[in-house]
Amino acid sequence: MKNQEKARVRLYKLLGKLPDRNRQVSGKMLNNQKCENYIWEQLVLDLNGIEPVPAYFVKPISAARKFPVIVFNHAHGSRYEIGKDELLLKQNALSGKSWADLLTSHGFAVLTIDCWNFGDRSGRDESALFKELIWKGRILWGLMVYDTIKAIDYLTTRNDIDTNTLGMMGISMGSTMSWWVSALDTRVKACVDICCLTDFEALIETGRLNGHGIYYYVPSLLEYFDTSSINALIAPRPHLSLAGEYDLLTPAKGLDKIDRNLRKVYAQWHADENWELKRYPVGHRLTAEMVFETLNFFKKHLLNKI
Repeated sequence: MKNQEKARVRLYKLLGKLPDRNRQVSGKMLNNQKCENYIWEQLVLDLNGIEPVPAYFVKPISAARKFPVIVFNHAHGSRYEIGKDELLLKQNALSGKSWADLLTSHGFAVLTIDCWNFGDRSGRDESALFKELIWKGRILWGLMVYDTIKAIDYLTTRNDIDTNTLGMMGISMGSTMSWWVSALDTRVKACVDICCLTDFEALIETGRLNGHGIYYYVPSLLEYFDTSSINALIAPRPHLSLAGEYDLLTPAKGLDKIDRNLRKVYAQWHADENWELKRYPVGHRLTAEMVFETLNFFKKHLLNKI
């Protein structure tokens, strides 16, 4: 445990110059709407003191109790205009429903924010933003991770959720965000990453570095960490990873390596059952089976803890 805390401090320091980790956060509700299956709040959060962070919060309509909560991290895909709206989009893999529909129907509340340069924060050139921030001693990924950690701080200010049953999930960039933040913040009790558990060395070996956007790269990271050692900081907490065998962003050789390493780590914690990597014969995409496994995982590790 002590070694984990030291590693978390070092990992966090690699994220560049960040606002005060302990700064107070706040939120303002812009709209509160009762939808067919859930209550939908449109929010603007003060997380970083640099720029406002638009967010959505959804929760089940019926029960008057504190809800388990999922932090939903949106994808990249160069679709800068979407951001947090990914939570509300209907998808075939979700049987024509949205993640908001699905998660709230199983009793979860969900928070999602617009990452830097996405959704209602979009409009800047990502490469230019990255370069400007580097000049100023800041790292784009660091600011994105910081906002997500502070979004958890915001959740602790609400009286309608139980932050002792807090999960984190995401697809693609949202997957990477999920395992980074889960590694850094032990308030995350269960993590699902979908289609982006990428071994850095395998990515270099296969020549696929340009498959990930410039936001992804943290100076000097490989001097101290690889993907396995970051994810080891999640142990012994439950962690489910879902990957496509043909996904060029997650080379199969790298998945093999991470799985071997994390099996050893979880065995040392006597928590073998809390780590699982499931692989499917697809590329970089969400499937109905991945959705099924995600829901079962959260129901097992969060709903059953209430």
